[in-house]
Parts: sequence; C-alpha cells; structure tokens
Amino acid sequence: MQPIHDVDVLLLLATAMAAKRRPAEMQEIMAAIDLIQRNIPSEEKLGDAFVRLGEAGLLVADGERVGLTPVAEGLIRILPRKGEYDQRLFELRGLLGAHQPKEASPAIVIEAATLRAAMQAHRGSAAGAGKNLLMPKPKPEAPQGRPGQRQRKPLPKARKH
Repeated sequence: MQPIHDVDVLLLLATAMAAKRRPAEMQEIMAAIDLIQRNIPSEEKLGDAFVRLGEAGLLVADGERVGLTPVAEGLIRILPRKGEYDQRLFELRGLLGAHQPKEASPAIVIEAATLRAAMQAHRGSAAGAGKNLLMPKPKPEAPQGRPGQRQRKPLPKARKH
C-alpha cells in the first residue's frame, strides 16, 4: 500500500476502536477520530481515505456501516495495547507501509454529505448532555494522607470496675 497518508492511519485506528464486534456507524468513527486526534479531518480527505483503505483490502462496507477485514484486524492486534495514541499511530503507519494487498478489493465510496452529517451529529452529541462512551474514564485521585499520621485512633484501654 503506497503512499501512506496520515488520514489513512487515523481512520484505520478509529475504525478499529469503533468497530469492536460489529461494523461501526459513521458517527461512532467520528467520535473515535475526535478522541484520538481532537480534530476531525475534512470530508474530502476522509472520503479519499475510505477509498484507499477499501482498495487495499483493509476496510469493508456493510451498507452505511464500515468494518475491518481480517487482515486489518491482524495489523491492529500487533499494536501495543497500552501505548499512547501517537505511538500506536506511528507503529500502525509502519505496518501499513509494509502491507502489500494480495488482490484488488472494491473501493468504499462514502458520500461527503454522509460524512458531513456524521460529523454534525457527533458535534451535536458532544455539546449535549450525553457522554461519549469512547472517552477514557478519569482516574480517581488517591487521597493524600499526612506523613506520620495514623489512619485511625487506637481504641481506649478497657477500664476495670
């Protein structure tokens, strides 16, 4: 697969995050892109990336939903699970550079209007009261005890009557 664009790598990782056990909807993919990069690329760049990844045999369309092929799932499985997004994107870029499609696959053509609607729906849901389930949970802060202090007072000695 030559050449590798930044949007291709971002879209493949976002689709992997959004499509865990089933093909992902466009709004879910937009939420994952927003989580990874905090900025969603233009409809034109995303549309071209869908075409390139479809032709490379890494993405497959199921109506309005998009999922990963077994080849793409194998590439995602190789990535470090606990790494930061920048590290995972860098490693995935290297894996995509080494990937050679065995046969031509059909391109995935997503209309710009569909992508625009998904972006607007994601922005609307982010502004609303609902919460993005793809966002990482905040880590609870551990209560800081003062040094040298006990956690509890000792029990008083029993009195003899």
